[in-house]
Formats: sequence, structure tokens, C-alpha cells
Amino acid sequence: MQTVGEVMTADVHTISPDATIEEAAQEMRDGDYGVMPVGEDDQLLGVITDRDITIRAVAEGKDPSTPVRDIMSEGVIWAHEDDSVEEAAQLMSDHQIRRLPIVDADQRLVGIVALGDFAVEGSDIGSVADTLSEISSPP
Repeated sequence: MQTVGEVMTADVHTISPDATIEEAAQEMRDGDYGVMPVGEDDQLLGVITDRDITIRAVAEGKDPSTPVRDIMSEGVIWAHEDDSVEEAAQLMSDHQIRRLPIVDADQRLVGIVALGDFAVEGSDIGSVADTLSEISSPP
């Protein structure tokens, strides 16, 4: 069984909930990220996505100095680093998400896994591919 810890990206950049959405957008641009975990003291509080910035900030006319906490997505779905790739793929499919934060036993953020990680790193991608194909399907 391949674990999600084996395929995740461990070098994850987080942003403070007190950072501005302008700072978040710049970091996302510079790092070519579509999502950034929002955290404090190694604890995952939420995520901010390029879509959050577009829909919850720009479309609503919010100022670039608006704190990330005001538009971030809370109630984040995550997996443990020792969960199987299949379990992570099922979570992603069930919740229609393309990126999944990964936490350790103390629920500290240790990585993030994206659909591409399964395709590049996964050794038994057959069963996972079927599950992931449902992510882009309408609910």
C-alpha cells in the first residue's frame, strides 16, 4: 500500500490568516500555486485559493488589504500522511477537491497532495484514476 506521505509535496508554503489578500495573491503568483494553506503555529486553519480571491474578494469589491481570514475557506478536508493513496483519492472525489492538505499524527501540516501527484508518483494508479475521474463530474 502506497501512502499519501510518499507522494505528497512536503515543501508547502503557508500564509498567515492576518496577511492581506494582496500578499496571498502575490505569493500564489510567484510560487505558481492555486491554493495556499492558511496556518498559525503549524496548525491548519483553512486554505485560500485563487478562486476564493476571485469570487470572495474581487467580485465582492473587497480591498486588497483585506485579511486572508476574511475570505479563506474553512472546514478544510485533510488526510493523514500515513493514509493510503486510495483513501486520499476517495476523500478528494467525495468532496470534489483537487488539492488535499496532509497532516501528521499531531494534526500539523506536513504536505499537500494534488491530482498530478497521483499521476506522477502513483504506482497503482488504475483504481485511483477511476475515483479521481469523478472529481470533475458535476455533483
